Amino acid sequence: MQLEIGKIYTGKVKGITQYGAFVDIDGGGSGMVHISEIANTFVNEIRDHLTEGQEVRVKVIGINEAGKVSLSIKKAAGNEGEAQEKKPHPAQNRERRSKPLVWEPKKTVPQSEMTFEDMMSHFKQSSEERIGDLKRSTDRKNGTRRK
Repeated sequence: MQLEIGKIYTGKVKGITQYGAFVDIDGGGSGMVHISEIANTFVNEIRDHLTEGQEVRVKVIGINEAGKVSLSIKKAAGNEGEAQEKKPHPAQNRERRSKPLVWEPKKTVPQSEMTFEDMMSHFKQSSEERIGDLKRSTDRKNGTRRK
């Protein structure tokens, strides 16, 4: 069975270490739940939350190049009831909405219409501005002034 990132599976705890728990997923596959992914509260002792042989719901949060699977119990529990959405603190919500997800400089000409020379001159100009800002900042920190 091929595990997919983002999907929730049922499995059994097969081993517990001081840094996490190993889970065999029903239908094949296994992975590790790091101590930070066990509960929404601070976990000092994993055995206070899990026991070997316990059935748990886990969400696959990552698979590295070596094929090691990272699992999360707290993220799987968070997805059980979509109607039970956690509402963030109003200040956090406001802060997140006011910031753009990705900062992009304003463009006067669409990038698809720019020639290579236009893009290169834009890159050189922005690079020179950034280097100038860095030099001014460094000079202020060192107590020297440029003439």
